[in-house]
Amino acid sequence: MKYLCLVYQDESTLDALPASEYDTIVEEVLEYREELRQSGHYIASSPLQSVQTAATIRVRKGRMFITHGPFAETKEQLGGFYLIEARDLNDAIRVASKMPPARLGCIEVRPVKELSAT
Repeated sequence: MKYLCLVYQDESTLDALPASEYDTIVEEVLEYREELRQSGHYIASSPLQSVQTAATIRVRKGRMFITHGPFAETKEQLGGFYLIEARDLNDAIRVASKMPPARLGCIEVRPVKELSAT
């Protein structure tokens, strides 16, 4: 089963890290991604650019509305994702608990809903 692991973090905390500490975390992320590949859990992952680059789109009654920048003022913002394959939710949680970004924020683990054409 596929699970999306959403990485939430406070961008200001990440931005305040010394360069050497940030580089260490990036190395750990890349190493863990390779571990996920080797174990067969890995499907895809990527960090996201700053929430300031975001645009939120809504269409209501045929009209499009765009909000630039973060949609909501929150302490933690969506900073990246991992798409993994896991046996079940417990396996996905175990895998997500080892993701280096979990130490700086949190990881939301959600099963991917498979849609089928009928």
